Amino acid sequence: MDQEPTEQGTTPEPGAGTLAAPVAPVVPVAEPGPARRGRGRSILVELVQTLVLTLVIFFVIQTFVAQPFKVQQHSMEQTFLEGDYVLVDRLTPRWSPYARGQVVVFGAPTEWVSQPEPFIKRVIAIAGDTIEIRDDGTVAVNGAVLDEPYLYRDEEGAIEPTFASDEASWVVPDGELFVMGDHRQASEDSRVFGPIPVSSVIGRGMLRYWPLSGLGIIATPTYDAVPAP
Repeated sequence: MDQEPTEQGTTPEPGAGTLAAPVAPVVPVAEPGPARRGRGRSILVELVQTLVLTLVIFFVIQTFVAQPFKVQQHSMEQTFLEGDYVLVDRLTPRWSPYARGQVVVFGAPTEWVSQPEPFIKRVIAIAGDTIEIRDDGTVAVNGAVLDEPYLYRDEEGAIEPTFASDEASWVVPDGELFVMGDHRQASEDSRVFGPIPVSSVIGRGMLRYWPLSGLGIIATPTYDAVPAP
């Protein structure tokens, strides 16, 4: 039996062979140009802020905490070689005074040298100490001869003696340090320009970090035999 035609305008019954209308795809709407430019400026501002903050932190650390130093002299051989990199502690000396045996980096006395590079030496005597360089090449502080295993050794392993310059004995004034290089015969130090002011000291060496083969804490010898001044 034939199906009667539907009236015009009526909704066909389900299953009557009609097709469902296709769903339109969702097309993302591009951001307007000003919004993209605003986001780009925001990223740029964040990068600049990060860079400035990094530089500030780096400056604060180098000024008040620790500073890298490149050895450029031969005066501390064989403890340090030219080209070694040392990390200098600038923080703890603010409450812990410099002591005998410590390695320090300080501004070179301008009346003796014209080069701007700091010096690196070892503290031999502190304020109040009497230091004497004896004829046998040894160094005495407050009458006690120092045991100095760090001194430069020649090819045969012999320890290099210490020789005086114009003077052979000093009394270290308050607020000053007497310093010498470990390679005594290749060192311009307090034997030449006298004790240095503590205020000229940048900091004390705490770590050698380059070359990696020499990585380690910088040891400080103890002069137990030295009496108080």
